Amino acid sequence: MPPPGQTQLPDWDGLKLRVRTLIASHRVMIFSKSYCPYCNKVKELFRSMHVEYYALELDVTADGPSIQQVLAELTNQRTVPNVFVNGTHVGGCDSTYQAYHDGSLQKLLGDSKDAEPYDYDLIIIGGGSGGLACSKEAAALGKKVMVLDYVVPTPLGTSWGLGGTCVNVGCIPKKLMHQAALLGQALQDSRKYGWQYDEQVKHNWEIMVEAIQNYIGSLNWGYRVSLREKSVTYLNSYGEFIEPHKIKATNRKGQVTYHTAETFVLATGERPRYLGIPGDKEYCITSDDLFSLPYCPGKTLVVGASYVALECAGFLAGLGLDVTVMVRSILLRGFDQEMAERVGAHMETHGVKFIRKFVPVIQSLQIFMQVEQLEEGMPGRLKVIAKSTEGPEIFEEEYNTVLIAVGRDACTRNIGLETIGVKINEKNGKVPVNDEEQTNVPYVYAIGDILDGKLELTPVAIQAGKLLARRLYGGSSTKCDYVNVPTTVFTPLEYGSCGLAEERAIEEYGKQNLEVYHSLFWPLEWTVPGRDNNTCYAKIICSKHDNNRVIGFHVLGPNAGEVTQGFAAAIKCGLTKELLDETIGIHPTCGEVFTTMDITKSSGQDITQRGC
Repeated sequence: MPPPGQTQLPDWDGLKLRVRTLIASHRVMIFSKSYCPYCNKVKELFRSMHVEYYALELDVTADGPSIQQVLAELTNQRTVPNVFVNGTHVGGCDSTYQAYHDGSLQKLLGDSKDAEPYDYDLIIIGGGSGGLACSKEAAALGKKVMVLDYVVPTPLGTSWGLGGTCVNVGCIPKKLMHQAALLGQALQDSRKYGWQYDEQVKHNWEIMVEAIQNYIGSLNWGYRVSLREKSVTYLNSYGEFIEPHKIKATNRKGQVTYHTAETFVLATGERPRYLGIPGDKEYCITSDDLFSLPYCPGKTLVVGASYVALECAGFLAGLGLDVTVMVRSILLRGFDQEMAERVGAHMETHGVKFIRKFVPVIQSLQIFMQVEQLEEGMPGRLKVIAKSTEGPEIFEEEYNTVLIAVGRDACTRNIGLETIGVKINEKNGKVPVNDEEQTNVPYVYAIGDILDGKLELTPVAIQAGKLLARRLYGGSSTKCDYVNVPTTVFTPLEYGSCGLAEERAIEEYGKQNLEVYHSLFWPLEWTVPGRDNNTCYAKIICSKHDNNRVIGFHVLGPNAGEVTQGFAAAIKCGLTKELLDETIGIHPTCGEVFTTMDITKSSGQDITQRGC
């Protein structure tokens, strides 16, 4: 019988001969259809391996249906792609990828007896939290693993040890300096609790930095010991792809070695973005420099309104410094804006100055901001000139230090990704991946802050790294869940959140389908000192048509991270307003406010609290 739509019987013997000839004549023969995504995926695999293939597109070939019928008789496979390698039938898309992962495809492509074995099963580029977690998990599963980690010094020459941003210039030193500032506030409160001291209390920056850096150094050493115990090879070298499955590693002395692996994981993280204005790299610092700065920064201008900017401004002010934050537009972009404004308002009442609507960039070849050095020193004196976004107003002021915190850039543009065909988002340098953290090149994966459209959080990178290793080598199918991830901004008044910001919830669900419960509260510890009454704030966003399920959780108050971490598990389990109401609170705590909320935003009722 001829295929449907074909009236004339084909020359079956001739077609069979043609199909066999195509299979025999090409190292890789793909019977494909031009519109089929699975066919394109198989072609992408061979392109990533730098293997030439011939593809016959059956949907644009006159006798395509008949050829597909011949293939069905020959292989018992009726779908495309239908892949042959050196005359051997491999199968469809899934079978081809399975053959690639178990190595049988590579054997079919060449004489396995002469093929060079890879140096490593897995090479990870980047020794931050995610990369280290992935490496140790893979090694524990019996694989031969290498980690490359290299810190390109900042313009001021700052560098650090193994462990990545979080340990060296992020979460760890940030939280410790935040704690130093909180202790200053606690000293003030202590007088109201009866503590008496005549000595004037002052803060010593150098002692704090030395103590923090000593602790970080112990962590750096611990990571190296841990890798050695797991038999993971560690190179303090800069990794760069030079061909498929092969990298060049360059150490600080310029010495070069070459290494191959079956699989690679990109875990290179991000670095602070500069403004591109006169004087930024010469005279300004970033968070990469701040935590090991050998002198007190003095009067400081923080440029930016990111969480890094506000956290740094908060603890610097808490240590007694004169701090100003220059904001282009909004605070904490991407976070709940009501919470962000409350964060800013609290900082202002505690001495942080905000300059709104000034542009810290070059636009249309016109310079809107510049930094000039007036005097060298530790710290020196700098003059900052900036232009308003809303008119001709010019801002001019002197500072000892200018800290730039306007965002971060992915470290992906200079590691040879273009050489092996890994695609990146050209706008931000981030790497698009599928739900298994796999890039468009099948043997290359990516985790952490460089993922396009994913959260930039250390625990997320660690989780993704562990789960990736288990999927690759442990037979697991568990994927990293990027939904309802809790986080906290460690400003003087901490802001914890899990789930959707109110603006995002309205966008996704519609305002009419939401109920927002909220309350101010006054921590008991603050009542005796008599400070910051009705400043702390809590709210939950509930989906009316889903049993009032909590889809957004937000708290502004002391120890917000600890409070949020506990509720995050409940949110993962489908927490509802009813369950919160049925939960008995622990008294007197800040977290209990979520068990007693009964005022909705829509009611317009007063949420001021007057006691415990």
